[in-house]
Amino acid sequence: MATRQGKDIIFKLSRIDRRCIYIVILICVIVPLVTGVRMEMSVTSPVRTLYEAIEKLQPGSYVWLAADYDPGSMPELFPMNVAIVEHLFSRDIKIICGALWAPGPPLAQRVFDELAPKYGKVYGVDYVNLGFKEGREAVMVSLAEDMKATFPQDFLSTPWDSIPMLRHMSNLNDVKMIICISAGYPGIKEWLQQISTRYKIPIGGGVTAVSGPEMYPYIQSGQLVGLLAGMKGAAEYEQLVGHPGLGLAGMVAQSYVHVMVVGFIIFANIVFFLEKRSKR
Repeated sequence: MATRQGKDIIFKLSRIDRRCIYIVILICVIVPLVTGVRMEMSVTSPVRTLYEAIEKLQPGSYVWLAADYDPGSMPELFPMNVAIVEHLFSRDIKIICGALWAPGPPLAQRVFDELAPKYGKVYGVDYVNLGFKEGREAVMVSLAEDMKATFPQDFLSTPWDSIPMLRHMSNLNDVKMIICISAGYPGIKEWLQQISTRYKIPIGGGVTAVSGPEMYPYIQSGQLVGLLAGMKGAAEYEQLVGHPGLGLAGMVAQSYVHVMVVGFIIFANIVFFLEKRSKR
């Protein structure tokens, strides 16, 4: 009788409704995001060097922030956009934001709208969103020569001369660093090719995890001052600036899911061998 019951249990375990697995995975994702569970992470060198480069900037310095990503890459890049802007605002550094990707300006503005009230920053005085400009590398070269001619107005159609923080800006030589949040082309590589060698402006930023390895040679050569790669890079940066956000929460959720997947694989193999043995 016991043997029969054992076989029944094994039979039921081998045919668990897959929806149960989906529910467990969903719980593993939702719990860290809702409860704010955090985990300590070791910070990699490229992330730390970007943080240190921004720390060295003097308050009142200008930084060009290139929001070159779209909603499809938001899970990885939006958290690092938030973390970097939070760091810049906390250091009282002025941000000029522009984009070579059409979806970039509204995503960047979402970050500004979230953080500007927190740090008491005023649009047009402490930060500005110039919007999108088509032209790819040609826009980068044009910015290096004449910012006003490239972006005569911001994304709200406010004329350049009506924006207080831009009145004394002429070209990229007036910014102390270029930070590019990049989902592909055009992105960090193109900024390096067109601007870094010619104008000697420090360049850093963030990319998706799959693009990270392609950027490491530029770090080793010193052309990139620092890099955040994927959600892990965003989580590490959040840890450095001391403001946990979607990056750290996402890494916790991802870690929970990985553990559960490994657990499901082990469980499935155990049930498989028990069922095979019971048939003998």
